Amino acid sequence: MEDKLLRYTLRVDRTLFQKFRYIAGSKGRSANKEIEQYLKRCVAEYEKENGRISTES
Repeated sequence: MEDKLLRYTLRVDRTLFQKFRYIAGSKGRSANKEIEQYLKRCVAEYEKENGRISTES
């Protein structure tokens, strides 16, 4: 059975990430959940303009 969650290592400037964690915390989210929200928003905006993205292989 394929795991639905993917682990991904992200390399980012330490100061930038500290600021990002502050923003996420101010919204009551972990940095991981805040990144997930940004990704969902980005995909939704793209699909709204360009159509649904197929993930079928």
